[in-house]
Amino acid sequence: MINYFKDLLERSAFGVCSYLGEKIGVASARVRMYFIYASFITLGSPFIIYLAIAFWLNIKRYVKQRRNLLWN
Repeated sequence: MINYFKDLLERSAFGVCSYLGEKIGVASARVRMYFIYASFITLGSPFIIYLAIAFWLNIKRYVKQRRNLLWN
């Protein structure tokens, strides 16, 4: 049950942690762990940052897809 829940969260987590991990050269699991720890310590404020980054990545992905459609 715990593995199912973990896999579900990793699939639907917008890819923010893996994106940040690739950019700074750190494993995405470590970035995820820091987000979780920071959320507990600061009572959830990093979650707002996480959602903002997820929104930005979705917009970036959408713009890239539209650009590829227009140029092909």
